[in-house]
Amino acid sequence: MEKIKGFVGGQKEEEPSLLTQVSDASTLSWSTRIKGFCICFGLGVILSIVGTIMLFVSPGNFTAFGILYSFGNILSLASTVFLMGPVKQFKRMLDPNRLVATCLVFLFIGLTLCAALWWHKAILALLFCFCQYLAMTWYCLSYIPYARTAVLNCFKSCCNA
Repeated sequence: MEKIKGFVGGQKEEEPSLLTQVSDASTLSWSTRIKGFCICFGLGVILSIVGTIMLFVSPGNFTAFGILYSFGNILSLASTVFLMGPVKQFKRMLDPNRLVATCLVFLFIGLTLCAALWWHKAILALLFCFCQYLAMTWYCLSYIPYARTAVLNCFKSCCNA
């Protein structure tokens, strides 16, 4: 109907933006979104657990741990794209409330992979994995209203006691 109105009224139809085209092309049913989320998140958790097991199976092999743990976190983070869609997820990640946490997560994932693959510094990879865990926790807390405040208040009360 809008095309007819535009044709009769002499108005040209606007071409849809790239974001609209991507959004329309990637519409999935709700059940497909849930399945994609569960599979992607499950694989991420499995990779992280296998990486942790590698610490005990082959002691001192922090490199395998760092790589598996990092890719597990990437998959877990990417799984939320199935729930919200890529554009909405990207916008939420860059929200001023969680921008620093998002940058820290990706920074520590990158540093972990660099320490494991290029620098071959196993202890550094382990340290960056721990920082990655803290950054991911802080990032996840940003989605729960007042969770960061509650955690900060808890730490403050523990430190003052």
